[in-house]
Amino acid sequence: MNDLADIYDKIYRFCFYKVRNSFVAEDITQETFLKYFGQQSKIRRGQDMAYLYTIAKNLCVDHFRRKQALGLTEDYPAEDFAEQREIKVAVRGALEKLDERQREIIVLRYIGELSVNETACAAGISRFAVYRLEKAALKELKKLMEGVL
Repeated sequence: MNDLADIYDKIYRFCFYKVRNSFVAEDITQETFLKYFGQQSKIRRGQDMAYLYTIAKNLCVDHFRRKQALGLTEDYPAEDFAEQREIKVAVRGALEKLDERQREIIVLRYIGELSVNETACAAGISRFAVYRLEKAALKELKKLMEGVL
């Protein structure tokens, strides 16, 4: 397995992108690693990252289910620089316009920095499907971002 701090950071970024709250993302990241190390004997070697992303994704889904059941709202942290904020908002808006599967592939590949094989394992699809979805998503993102950047 890669450097633990690097892996932790990747999982945190993935969770933060999903929940958009630094405190919740930190909690989910910690819970992800607790579950991962608690199931260490059941892990298939060579697929550690895919397993971590799968746990994190499921915990994010659980978070939204609990949040929806409780009817809570959360504040999102403000950005320091207006221009960076505008770009981030534009990118997030463009990502939200993608279908759920394409968005998940983009998040895993570019935010999570997973390889095609790891992405395929984490998403539960074939490598060919990852290539196809990634290509379509990038084409759509380029079209959506043309007037923004």
